[in-house]
Amino acid sequence: MKKLLFIGAATLIVSNSTFAGGILTNTNQHAAFLRMLSRGATTEIDGALSNPAGLSFLPKDGFHVGLSIQSAYQTRNIDASFMTYSGVSATGPTVADKPFEKYYEGTASAPVIPSLFAAYKKGDWTISGFFAITAGGGKASFDDGLPIFDASAMAGIFQSSVEKYQESQGQRPIMTPNMYDITSAMDGKQYIYSLQLGLSYKATEWLSVFGGGRMNYFTGGYKGFLNAIVKGTDTNLLPLALDCDQTGWGLTPVIGVDAKLGKLNIGAKYDFKTNLNIENNTHKLDYPSTAEDMVAPYKHGVNTPNDIPAMFSIAAAYEFLPVLRASVEYHFYDDKNAGMANDKQKFLTKGTNEYLAGIEFDVTKQLTLSCGGQITDYGLSDGFQSDTSFSCDSYTLGFGAKVKMNQHLNLNVGYMWTNYEDYTKTSSNYNGTKLPGTNVYSRTNKVFGLSADYSF
Repeated sequence: MKKLLFIGAATLIVSNSTFAGGILTNTNQHAAFLRMLSRGATTEIDGALSNPAGLSFLPKDGFHVGLSIQSAYQTRNIDASFMTYSGVSATGPTVADKPFEKYYEGTASAPVIPSLFAAYKKGDWTISGFFAITAGGGKASFDDGLPIFDASAMAGIFQSSVEKYQESQGQRPIMTPNMYDITSAMDGKQYIYSLQLGLSYKATEWLSVFGGGRMNYFTGGYKGFLNAIVKGTDTNLLPLALDCDQTGWGLTPVIGVDAKLGKLNIGAKYDFKTNLNIENNTHKLDYPSTAEDMVAPYKHGVNTPNDIPAMFSIAAAYEFLPVLRASVEYHFYDDKNAGMANDKQKFLTKGTNEYLAGIEFDVTKQLTLSCGGQITDYGLSDGFQSDTSFSCDSYTLGFGAKVKMNQHLNLNVGYMWTNYEDYTKTSSNYNGTKLPGTNVYSRTNKVFGLSADYSF
């Protein structure tokens, strides 16, 4: 029972993708994406990220820069219902008549997410790059802990108490859940800062190619605690605490191609898998001596895989009228072949598929309105989902505008929100307690952004 009692120690560290939007790699670094979503065939400055080969078709030589500021807010909630022990009979522990129910709320906010894009075009050659937060970008907090804390602690403490009761031939009282208070909390933050540089070459009047690389720097931090205080005595049955920073880096090769065929433009790119390990810089790790093996992976200096998956995108944009344009796009993230902590990627049934579409209309020569949508389909399974890291299939809607201030300056403003499909996970061995339970995972996401693009 000691292993069960200290399961909470291992869960104090959140898996690396928890605060990065699940296994989704950020694509919304520019407000033009928020207002239209499908930007994989653009030939504007935000193409430095979404279609770098297309920058060969910038309308004029010279410098082109873009600055984007976004603000994002997410919730990640768990509606938990699980059985607990309530007493003991001649045959052992007895299960409560009704399940323990609790709604756990987690919030993640990123008030300021900056991105910078730049390109210099000279004839058939264009050098481009961007700096952005390509994963994470905010802080998430579970102020009232997580189901895995409460369920593991309740079951572990009770069963340990039963063992002591039996060893002493019934002379000690049973420690039931109403005799102690469990308090726990968790905060985490994660950022992957990326700097990409590359070169595009216009091989023919209609074909351009791109090659480049992206340097990714990971930084994150986690703080959490779990206490089980005996009422009336202030005895802490389960003193656990963590304060840990993590860092790492990796390089992503990127290639792309763009074909401009009259009113039709087709853009494609491939980001190779990034091998990335993160290393613990643990400032505090308090735990009982019996939990030594459980917390070993989270000690100072330990490395954990956190690969960025390979990603393929292809998009087609068409100009139906001089004032009306539309685009469709497809993304594939090879998540199953990207290393995660504890080989968690093996539980995925497939990689991630995304389908995007957008349309924009020039209301006047100065004002363009646009909207778009995206469907995200993960290869989720019960084995992949956990309290500390869960994803949900979703669809996203966005809208906004582009304002041409003058011949040099464009402003983009956009807003998008994501609607997630709840994921229900039912288990007969809930969080290792050997008792049944159910979690319903749910999420929300809202992002607002403003960008300024300047050419000279």
